[in-house]
Amino acid sequence: MKCVICNSPQIEMKTVEEEIRWANNILLVPMGLLVCSNCGERYYDKKAMKKIEKTRSRLKERDLEVDEIGKVFKEHVV
Repeated sequence: MKCVICNSPQIEMKTVEEEIRWANNILLVPMGLLVCSNCGERYYDKKAMKKIEKTRSRLKERDLEVDEIGKVFKEHVV
């Protein structure tokens, strides 16, 4: 398999943190995905997409326990 973006054959299974955004928040979900080592392009199979969809659904239903790991701040514009 070659990368569809950079044509590199260096595609490996890696654990990555997928970002799922809702409102002003970001949830980091660890996932095993095929990733191009050259350009970083990620490849999602059906299992990965189902996990993302299920996690989004659980977020909307407030049926997901999450840990707060930090905060993002924005400077007020005067």
